[in-house]
Amino acid sequence: MFCDHAIDISHVMNRAIHIASLHISCGGKVQFRSRSICKLISSSSSSSQVSSNSASQVGHGPNNLQNKTGPVQIMLHRMTKNKLRPKKMASLESLNFDNLVLRSLPIDSVEEIQPRQVKGACFSKMKLSPVANPDTVAVSSSALRLLDLDEEQWQRAEFAEYFGGNKLLPGSQLAAHCYCGHQFGYFAGQLGDGAAMYLGEVVNKAGKRWEIQLKGSGLTPYSRQADGRKVLRSSIREFLCSEAMHHLGISTTRAGCCITSDTKVIRDVFYSGNPIREKATVILRIAPTFIRFGSFEIFKPLDPMSGRQGPSVGRKDILDKMLDYTIKTFYPKVYEDHPEDTGARNLAFYKEVMRLTAMLVAEWQCVGFCHGVLNTDNMSIAGATIDYGPFGFMDAYNPDHICNTSDDGGRYSYKKQPEICRWNLGKLAEAISMSLPEQEAKAELPLYDECYQRHYMEKMRKKLGLLRVAEDDDKALIESFLDTMDQTKADFTNCFRCLSQLLLPGTPGCDDAKEKILEYLVSQSCTAEELKKACKPQMDPREMQMMMMLMQVNPDLLSQLAGGHQRLLRELQKMEQAEELKDLTDAKKQETDRGKWSAWLDSYNARLTKEVTTDANFEEHNQERSKVMNANNPKFVLRNYIAQNAINAAEKGDYSEVQRVLKMLETPYSDTNDLESLAAKPSEDEGASTSTADEDSGATAGAGPSSASNQQQTSTAVKSCTGLSYDSKPPEWAANLQVT
Repeated sequence: MFCDHAIDISHVMNRAIHIASLHISCGGKVQFRSRSICKLISSSSSSSQVSSNSASQVGHGPNNLQNKTGPVQIMLHRMTKNKLRPKKMASLESLNFDNLVLRSLPIDSVEEIQPRQVKGACFSKMKLSPVANPDTVAVSSSALRLLDLDEEQWQRAEFAEYFGGNKLLPGSQLAAHCYCGHQFGYFAGQLGDGAAMYLGEVVNKAGKRWEIQLKGSGLTPYSRQADGRKVLRSSIREFLCSEAMHHLGISTTRAGCCITSDTKVIRDVFYSGNPIREKATVILRIAPTFIRFGSFEIFKPLDPMSGRQGPSVGRKDILDKMLDYTIKTFYPKVYEDHPEDTGARNLAFYKEVMRLTAMLVAEWQCVGFCHGVLNTDNMSIAGATIDYGPFGFMDAYNPDHICNTSDDGGRYSYKKQPEICRWNLGKLAEAISMSLPEQEAKAELPLYDECYQRHYMEKMRKKLGLLRVAEDDDKALIESFLDTMDQTKADFTNCFRCLSQLLLPGTPGCDDAKEKILEYLVSQSCTAEELKKACKPQMDPREMQMMMMLMQVNPDLLSQLAGGHQRLLRELQKMEQAEELKDLTDAKKQETDRGKWSAWLDSYNARLTKEVTTDANFEEHNQERSKVMNANNPKFVLRNYIAQNAINAAEKGDYSEVQRVLKMLETPYSDTNDLESLAAKPSEDEGASTSTADEDSGATAGAGPSSASNQQQTSTAVKSCTGLSYDSKPPEWAANLQVT
């Protein structure tokens, strides 16, 4: 217990006895039912020595984290409220807090909450920063149940008060985490939780530990020039995507709820000089840990490129504590396998982080997910997707897709994500080099490539239904499928999903099924006008002229500005493509697309013949194949336009679309989503600005050439508030959405 984490037991127990006696004398009742605790109290009652250094180190001295939440109160809270009901669901007031990280890592002794450099500490103390009239937008029941909270609790009026940051949960201790990071390839120095606040760690009735934090909760020492707040649109996006990724089966932080308010903050959405007032909004984030690669970069010495350094340069003692805590808590098998040899332990830990990261990015690639800001401070040490900002699921497949419109150089494009995660692992190796030689760690990086390729191919074979045998040519078949999608600009999600309806060669009706798939794939390819629009140059002619001059006069300077050579090259390629496409018609485009898809289907069909055994039961094999493929190819993902429709409605005070989208995302692989219980009528002015109805989009077919019964089911069960099916090819206006 506490003795393992540098807390003076005698001091704590003496205070516990004193407070308990006062409580009882006032008519209260405290029962210590644990014999071990009774023995500790008994054996400690005569001791009075205080270890002030250790108490201040972990933030448990007289100046504790919150005036009314010291170590004694937390201990009594746990003994009297939590330990007596270990098998029951919790109430908001009886969450089983056990804030291990704050007992394990140093906390800043300065209590002032203002932007500053925080030296020699991993956390800073925080206070609540209330908002006006907190209001619950949506909750994730499955995420809240991780904390043992049920529907009765989230329907209480106090729920929004607690998770909007207005009231302190009993047992909670408030803190903000200090970390650094490489942003867009350059070391940015201290960053930290600029808009997030640690509430504590809840150990649920199953014995699992979950760290909870509020994002958008107000000013912290790491807020820099910002206000520490988040707004409704960005909060809804993170809330929905956190849950979407979990239900896709991809490791991620969770989101328990989204709470908005009447507090207003000023935001310039597109940095265009047109600020607006938006509602301050808070989300509850849940994860085993929010420690990230950047947490270990606080020890980084002066960076010659950026001229910045970490706030705790040279503090190997803190680095060793961080490694010990992280490995013991989140990689216990590694800790058990190397109880004495810290060098071997640290290397094994690094390799595990590498393995989990490789598997994570492989999962991203297989569902067309782009993170958008893969800085080292946005990389979880536990191999989870973390920090949802300008993310995006691809609509039309494009390996160079950039979901973050402020990423001018395309550093974090879809195809570069595996490479960038590897680069970030190299930076992690540098960050822990005082405890694990950098070259020794980096020598293991080829394992990342092997793990990524292995997991990616395993997943892709399932997505294409290649289940019986693994052929050397499978990689070429997968790449040719992606290449055909790229050439036709076809919808990534829907094209993968429809392949499960292709019957194995030799099955009665397989030729008809193949023809239907062909027509569907052509329908999911972009139109001539959509292609022309996608290839239209975005750069202002004057900016183009300036960059061309820089390329001739000072190419080194060009590489440092606004995306440099890569951005200029992309624009020049678009100009060439636009010229080639100016006379393209829809009829010609469809003819070309049909030829490309027909050729690929022929090669795919030839590969499927190897899936047929001599004693094949075609019905069983087709059913098995379809089941596996549909379990790996989602029908629904959080497309940007789906999130935007929910945001538009929520900003008008209607949260029903957020709730409908959440329910749809909870079963992304299902053909039978029933959203009728959350039905919402389209508003009369829907589609006037950023949303559209069926007749405006020209794309109403769901994912796959379904039967008549399934078509009817899609039209009645999986439509959004605008009337557009969630699994449809996106409406044209979706291409205009910008996320920064």
